[in-house]
Amino acid sequence: MSSPFAGFYMAETVGSALRGASATRGSAGDRLRLALADLRLRLALAFEGEVEHRRLFLWLPVALGAGVVLYFTADREPPLFLCGVLFAAFAAAAFTARAHRKAFCLFVALAACAGGMLSAGWRTASVAAPVLDRIRIVDVEGYIEEMDFRRTGARLILRVAAMDGVDPDKTPYRIRVTTRRAPPFEAGTYVQMKARLLPPSRAAQPGGYDFARDAWFARIGAVGNVLGPLDLAEAPEPPDIWLAATMAIDRCRNALARRVDQIVGGDAGAIAAAMVTGKRDLLSDDAKSLIREAGIFHVITISGVQMTLVAGIFFVGLRRILALSQTLALRYPIKKWAAGAAIVAAVLYDIATGSRIGTERALFMTTIMLVAVLLDRHALSMRNLAFAALAVLLFEPEALLGASFQLSFAAVAALIAVYEARAAGRRSEDGADMSGRGGGRFGLRHGHGLRGALFATFCASSATAAFMAYDFHEMNPYVLVGNPLTLTIIEIFAVPGALLGTFLYPFGLDAFVWHWVGFGIAIIMAAARFVGSLPGSSLHLPAFAPWSLVFFALAVLSAVIWRSFVLRATAIPLALIGLAGAASGATFDIAVAPLGDAVAVRLADGRLAVLGQRPSAFAAEQWLRADADGRDAKSAVQKSACDTLGCVGHLADGRALSLVLDQAAFAEDCLRATVLVTPLFAPRGCAAPIVIDRESLKATGAVTLKVSGDSFVMQTARGAGENRPWSQAPKARWGQAAPKEAVDAEPLSSDE
Repeated sequence: MSSPFAGFYMAETVGSALRGASATRGSAGDRLRLALADLRLRLALAFEGEVEHRRLFLWLPVALGAGVVLYFTADREPPLFLCGVLFAAFAAAAFTARAHRKAFCLFVALAACAGGMLSAGWRTASVAAPVLDRIRIVDVEGYIEEMDFRRTGARLILRVAAMDGVDPDKTPYRIRVTTRRAPPFEAGTYVQMKARLLPPSRAAQPGGYDFARDAWFARIGAVGNVLGPLDLAEAPEPPDIWLAATMAIDRCRNALARRVDQIVGGDAGAIAAAMVTGKRDLLSDDAKSLIREAGIFHVITISGVQMTLVAGIFFVGLRRILALSQTLALRYPIKKWAAGAAIVAAVLYDIATGSRIGTERALFMTTIMLVAVLLDRHALSMRNLAFAALAVLLFEPEALLGASFQLSFAAVAALIAVYEARAAGRRSEDGADMSGRGGGRFGLRHGHGLRGALFATFCASSATAAFMAYDFHEMNPYVLVGNPLTLTIIEIFAVPGALLGTFLYPFGLDAFVWHWVGFGIAIIMAAARFVGSLPGSSLHLPAFAPWSLVFFALAVLSAVIWRSFVLRATAIPLALIGLAGAASGATFDIAVAPLGDAVAVRLADGRLAVLGQRPSAFAAEQWLRADADGRDAKSAVQKSACDTLGCVGHLADGRALSLVLDQAAFAEDCLRATVLVTPLFAPRGCAAPIVIDRESLKATGAVTLKVSGDSFVMQTARGAGENRPWSQAPKARWGQAAPKEAVDAEPLSSDE
């Protein structure tokens, strides 16, 4: 046999003989050796099939992503020059070893890993901008770059021109502030204000969401709130062309969002405005909770679904219009013309909706698939998805750490895997595919009608479940009900309505379109209320061990990339290891905010109580979610335990925790508290066994403590010696000794 599959039949024959021999004679050791030999043979055969189908390329973005992860988990900034040298060296080694497949694959993987570190380091350096050093109340002026109106008040991003009391070389590039009253200004206005600003907040707990890192890549150097009114001021110079264009687009988005919200009204209007313009701040907290519990929070985000539908409408619509002309249809490549027009439409849609990271990632995927049409290649393929992942990781490597990237690529990869299985099933049915070995027939059997749609939704939901649980600490069992309905509404109402309404808006003829969109949103909200009312609609999960996400990701990748059932089966042990990590996440009995102004303490009833005069709602929500507690953040705050001097809480064993907010409280609380927390500098003679103050928190960041007998085990958000651009090592006060509480995971005795 000279066909490419001759080895397959030979290997199957040898494997059958080995299995027969192992079943009929020999000792247990012999049978084990024969079974292992059979397994190795099957794995080798499966790997050869993957090589033949050129599936190894799909692991290239995985290796690149591994380099990105290594870069962001490093305690110190990896030298950019060294990363470049490693990349060049491994690439040269791969070129030299191209005749030896194993060595070539190894060096390509190492080169991609080094390339990921190089890409992340380059990106970090390219967006470098000053970050505010401490809390300040300052006069600041600049252009309003973006304005997000809320039901009450607004949030704005200011491109800073001047900041009193701060050197120009230390002035943040952008700041983000909120105001309680919506100003009569739009983006593009040059204003001056007095604001209370502080550096972007670090993670509220070890392993939690780090806003400071995201703010670094958005070039936001401070956040805070406006004190008093916003006043018009004279700009020292006009904005550059790019800034002027960005501000003009934001004004148009706000005008359209207000128009949609006013016509539709209520939360349905806010959701419609978010779908059309990407402006989500008009939505109430109750509506956000409702759609999150129903598992359809993606309805208010501009994601791959909307981007694909926009491009698809232009591609299919223009192609059919051009096909009406027999001359154009027969003599010209109208399919490629339509693909080119769809690319332009997708780019314009990205710009019109704010061009955020999630939208840009969807644009990368859609554009690459349309470029495949221009090059006469299959548009929907795992290879094109790999190119899209490479593009995102090269230009925006920080996106890998966000839930948007993880959920989007996992879902799309699962859907493409289902599509490939259906295609393989059709080829197998026609006798053209000799290598399906069951997977294709399975995909074909579940590939039609409603059953096929539900099966694809199940696969996509399964691929994203671990990421949802890790990032949001909850799962939605009824996602198979909510997602198909939501996608149907988006396809019928939202995206076509958004395109038609935006086109008619300048002429004032768009009102009926928004009513049509609002009708679809009403159906979604009714479904969300129904799903949310079902028992167990939202399962709250505790925090996972961080390493578990790596194994969950590898399990998903193995399931969608490999075509052989033998290699796909490796997803099972990888997922089991991930589940073990999910069950071994760190727990805590005390959580301290990174500024020391709020704490969470576990009471005798086993639930967390949040203490603080004005605790951060975001930090409180993070603590509750990590503890699998579905309560609202406000309901966990114990105001009765606080006064003007501080707060007092008690652990289940009766030991006291004091949160000191005024110097006058140190004299008493240093004597009675086992754990003393303060955003101030604690006196050196404080007798409390464990003291966590402003100085120690600079080194540790947020802290959690776990009761272990008479001692505590500490976990810190900052690693020992950590020094990154978004998390710079603190400068020690003169004569200040390093606090012993900063040691990660060391037991601290309350009797010391």
